[in-house]
Amino acid sequence: MKLPRAPLAISILASLTLLAGCGSAPEGETAAPVAEAPKESADAFIARVNKTMAEMMPAGTSAAWLSQTYINDDTARLAAAYSEKQLAQLNEFVEQAKQYEGQPMSESTARAIALLKLGTSMPAPKDPAKLKRLTELATGLDQAYGSGSYCTGEGEEQVCRQIGELSETLAKSRDYNAQLEAWQGWHTISVPMRADYQEFAALINEGAREMGYKDAGHMWRSGYDMDPDAFKAETDRLWGQVKPLYDNLHCYVRSELTEKYGDQGTVDGKYLPAHLMGNLWQQDWGNLWDFLQPYPGVGDLDISKSLEDKRARLFADRVAKLRDTASARLVEEGIAADFDIAKDMTQLAEGFYTGLGMPALPESFYEKSQLIKPRDRDVVCHASAWQMNPDASDVRMKMCIKPNEEELTTIYHELGHIYYYLAYKDQPPIFQSGAHDGFHEAIGDTIVLSMTPDYLKSINLVGDAVVSEQATINEQMRMALAKVAFMPFGLMIDRWRWGVFDGSIAPENYNKAWWELKAQYQGVAPSSPRGEDFFDPGAKYHVPGNTPYTRYFLSHVLQFQFYKALCDASGHEGPLHTCNFAGNKEAGAKFWAMLQKGQSQPWQQTMKELTGTETMDASAVLEYFGPLQGWLNEQNQGKSCGF
Repeated sequence: MKLPRAPLAISILASLTLLAGCGSAPEGETAAPVAEAPKESADAFIARVNKTMAEMMPAGTSAAWLSQTYINDDTARLAAAYSEKQLAQLNEFVEQAKQYEGQPMSESTARAIALLKLGTSMPAPKDPAKLKRLTELATGLDQAYGSGSYCTGEGEEQVCRQIGELSETLAKSRDYNAQLEAWQGWHTISVPMRADYQEFAALINEGAREMGYKDAGHMWRSGYDMDPDAFKAETDRLWGQVKPLYDNLHCYVRSELTEKYGDQGTVDGKYLPAHLMGNLWQQDWGNLWDFLQPYPGVGDLDISKSLEDKRARLFADRVAKLRDTASARLVEEGIAADFDIAKDMTQLAEGFYTGLGMPALPESFYEKSQLIKPRDRDVVCHASAWQMNPDASDVRMKMCIKPNEEELTTIYHELGHIYYYLAYKDQPPIFQSGAHDGFHEAIGDTIVLSMTPDYLKSINLVGDAVVSEQATINEQMRMALAKVAFMPFGLMIDRWRWGVFDGSIAPENYNKAWWELKAQYQGVAPSSPRGEDFFDPGAKYHVPGNTPYTRYFLSHVLQFQFYKALCDASGHEGPLHTCNFAGNKEAGAKFWAMLQKGQSQPWQQTMKELTGTETMDASAVLEYFGPLQGWLNEQNQGKSCGF
């Protein structure tokens, strides 16, 4: 769910928008006297910036792509070198932009100059040696995560498991100790990152302060066309809207865990055990469906089984054509079948977007994307979408797809990024980004909300859906275990990093603060103490990958707002959760028009053009989950809830 970091150091991260009050002197400094008018006009300066960005982007994105799809020392050096070059160029542009303070210029140029300071989530110090060190640390942390393995045994007896296998254990095993070992095993991969991350955080803090911000967290919060402190308060307000629904869900899940695992089903009688949630980070509880399902078997769609069966048929078809059925040949055909089902799943997702009237993906997409995990090398399997050049003629997706429901919805999500790239490709490079970073993450998930039973039937993944109150509750619970369960996690990661950046979380308390925030926001705790000899934040990709995370929380609000607006545009009548706007060209045209604006105007204006309001609001979340909230209220009566 992230856009590639390194290439966007110069092509402007999707997370960042207009700096409120940009142009003022750095805190604690006196503004310099207004200089004489620069020889180059502001418009000419921005034209030069855009031209340089366009020229540098392909080499930078290629280096970053290689560093994640061919993990080795050579690609690490290449990616670090290009990242260093891009950040140095960005620093130079930021310095040059200072000469235009107080000078007359167009509104568009003023916005572009303001965005320059927010052109990366990794602000680099001006000192060339420190800049070089920062890029080395960033690439090293990224690759350390991608190559992470948990190994047991020695010599020939050694067995190593990577993130996919460990995740599968958490998802499918119900053995308490097996889940605990898998969870603890993955968290060993981040221990060596701790010192590097501390140094990395100090360096980007230095870079942010040199640009005039209090710290890197203050810089990140400045990218939302509003005061940074007001933005923080806004996220608190949005969380306050949905927290009662989350608390109700948490209470229900805790009760079911206790019934299944007894006293081991909670920590201290109130927290959810981290290793029992079916997910390495407890951000999605959908893998516990086998015992969290309110009405077993009612309206069961079992999309994963449909996909697994389809993959089996593809393999069987290939084997039936073979004359040589030696084991090595069968392995090759199995890998080919893995690619076939991955491509088929991706084309299903593409079909939703083209059905709305959006263009087909470029032919090169399927040739150059990484859809399955290669056998011959380490790669970063974390799903991501890539715009390789300014005109978006080369766009790619990087995943290690497996035939299951979670992977399918992830593909729909990632193509949301791809279609945003295709929509705003005619904007100048500096405006090629989301209205704000939450917009970019919300596009594909808006589509996922429209993947109703009727839609899934239309693409032959399920049969006729049962229509009943019990089926509705089951369907809503499945969605809530993914969407609602995620929301506090979407907040706490950056709450931790903001504390690291502003100094309120000292390095000697990294892990302590991490688990305090997880307890506060998620009501989750480890089953045994996690001291400072661990670095559990680094076990989540976005921390070593340095991707701001509040965008994902915002997207979980925005996607419901967008969904409601598109349902209204499609003429939907009835409960919101039943809306499927697949194939509706009117909804598609309205969506596409919003995507084309990119970052060229304040997000409030873009939001109003689609939804009619300039305010982010979680009321659509509550409307969508209205039936489930009522059911949970009944289920939790008489229980001791809260954490």
